[in-house]
Amino acid sequence: MRFTACALLALTTVTPAFAQSRDSSAAPAVLTLSEALSIARRNNPTYMQSRTARNRAGAVLRSAYGSLLPDVSTGFGTTFREGGQELVAGEARGASTNILTSSGSIDVTAQYNASTFMAPKRERANLEAAEADVTTADATLRLAVSTQYLNVLQAQARAVLQDTLLANTLAQLEQSRARQAVGAATTLDVLRSEVAVGRQQVAVVRERNNVEIEKVRLLQQLGVQLPMRIQLTTEFPVSEPTLVLDDLLNTARRTNPALQAARARESSAGLTLRQAQSLYTPTLSLRTGISGLTSRVTDIDVAIAGAQASAAQGKASCLSSDSLRVGAGLSPRGCNNFELTPDRIAQIRSDNEKYPFSLAQSPKSFSVSVSLPLFDGLQREQRVQEASAFRNDARYRVRAQELLTTADVTAAHLNLATAYRTVRLQEQNSEAARQALALSQERFRVGADTYVALVQARTDFEQAETDRINAVYEFHRAYATLESAVGRPLR
Repeated sequence: MRFTACALLALTTVTPAFAQSRDSSAAPAVLTLSEALSIARRNNPTYMQSRTARNRAGAVLRSAYGSLLPDVSTGFGTTFREGGQELVAGEARGASTNILTSSGSIDVTAQYNASTFMAPKRERANLEAAEADVTTADATLRLAVSTQYLNVLQAQARAVLQDTLLANTLAQLEQSRARQAVGAATTLDVLRSEVAVGRQQVAVVRERNNVEIEKVRLLQQLGVQLPMRIQLTTEFPVSEPTLVLDDLLNTARRTNPALQAARARESSAGLTLRQAQSLYTPTLSLRTGISGLTSRVTDIDVAIAGAQASAAQGKASCLSSDSLRVGAGLSPRGCNNFELTPDRIAQIRSDNEKYPFSLAQSPKSFSVSVSLPLFDGLQREQRVQEASAFRNDARYRVRAQELLTTADVTAAHLNLATAYRTVRLQEQNSEAARQALALSQERFRVGADTYVALVQARTDFEQAETDRINAVYEFHRAYATLESAVGRPLR
């Protein structure tokens, strides 16, 4: 009979399943837990922020290593000076034509002290802390996605339970109508069965809606807009945990990412203190470079004429001096060197065309200096005190995180054991309620039990099965919480 088939359906074990979607034309997309975690690691915005912080820490570390290299800078410039004379201490100075001047230089400077060599170590510790933060964010993301994945499966299991109960109430309605037709039941029994069917239909609608809401929240954790018709396929068997608390605590002390991050920041704080103390050490400064200069007059003929006039004046002065030397009986020096030959004029014109990039190199220079600040208004002392306090705070945070990790792992281990025992007890309760419902249905079928007793048996079964479903997924969530506290997967 149809009633017998529906009753057997109500007695079958309820397993997590995928509730029907509003759009049944397309096949649902399969999504395992590992695939969900992979999608979330690529798209969850909160997790991506932690990765950005690690990138910034890596850039700071590279900058700290770069500070060990000298600074190299280059410059190029040009100036214009208008031709004309000016009096300086009663002497006329200046050029008779406009002058364009260009100059360039390459400077190499470096400064080294104890703080310079400590900076890479400190930034390396900061990078390790940032990487530990990424691991912490990954553990947090894994817990959030796993929990929400379980929430969807739990909502689907409750929806399947409500579908099963709806089939049961529909079978009871048909049986009540059949009994009314033969005079074994009253119209009141039929009306009660119809009310029960209506209430169960409302429960089915609500549970299916809850499934869709939990899916939306899962998609929020993944950070993407996947199709709403997704089928979760990862299975979570319930098996008795054999984890030893001492082993879990030892593992957590080594792998808990939050604890590792706190330790890395303690190391960074210690290096920051040493770096502050290094302000009392001297600083070595090194500098060298090359530079060049060239110029060009705008009217070369005027410049050549000035050079010719200066050469003629020099030759006249030389000839006058030679005449005096001859009068004194000395040999003349010779004044041919003062003549401005055509080759010299051509050289002047060629040199004038070297502007702006053919620079004449200036003499090289190299400087070394050592400085030691004697008093800076107690700023170094303040930095040392602040760094010392920061290092102490970091030590306290490590100790607090160790205590928190121990408490979290211990509590999660106890909750897991309790959750497993609860699952087994709820399975016994559900089995007893299922047998009671089957007995009540059979008694109602032969007229030995009332409809009210049947409704009560169905209510008891619904509550017991709901408690069993909740206990199963609380067990899996307790497992996920323990894995998050330890810092690595445990199954």
